[in-house]
Amino acid sequence: MDTVTTSEPQICVESWVKEIISLGTQFDVFRMMRRVTEAYGCRSFIVSELPSRTVLELSGKTIITNWPSELLSLFDQASMLQNSPNLQRMRQSTRPFRYSAVEVARERGDTVAKELFERFGMGEGAFFPAHDPLGNRGAVGFSGEKADFSHQQMMELSYISIHIYQRLAEIRAIDVRPVETLSEREIDCLNWTAAGKTSAEIADILNLSEHTVNHYLNRATKKLNTVNRTQAVAKSLRIGLIK
Repeated sequence: MDTVTTSEPQICVESWVKEIISLGTQFDVFRMMRRVTEAYGCRSFIVSELPSRTVLELSGKTIITNWPSELLSLFDQASMLQNSPNLQRMRQSTRPFRYSAVEVARERGDTVAKELFERFGMGEGAFFPAHDPLGNRGAVGFSGEKADFSHQQMMELSYISIHIYQRLAEIRAIDVRPVETLSEREIDCLNWTAAGKTSAEIADILNLSEHTVNHYLNRATKKLNTVNRTQAVAKSLRIGLIK
């Protein structure tokens, strides 16, 4: 395989780390991760807590990601988390590792995950285990069509990932500002989204237009200082706004 080439002639990891330390919001980190992902020739990223063996869905443990929402939904619907070889490796070791959809299919004994990730141009990638100051484990992952990182790139991404995870933990810990009051309808829409309903289905349930439902969800997402509705639901569950 050819080693990926970066979109920048020379990546200054130290300057990026200084920038990461100064980031003030989760959305700032999200934008930074998009830059890092593109610079290393990848398509997608995910930052997630390490799910316990009883957790069935990755979406509930995801902190930030730019995975297509359809991919994440299909991943959870097919219960791919339960027999994920990548997750097993992260539970057994804290070493960064590369992977490919072909290898994962071989270990799983089926091609379901391989076909899904290749469909979204995410057939190769790497994971970088990390942990927060309390010792809670997680990981940062990068993926694309070609993600055969060199040894130097693996070291750089590992260093960046540690700081990304740390900064997110700090932001989440200090984010004790009162959440702007959500309306009853906004909370209703979040509750039904958490139950797996689409905007169209929520519109039928609440006797609203789909446009109005999306408006409520977008407002709730902004008020919660989150990136998208998936993250809005996750934060709402975490702080007890919905159950």
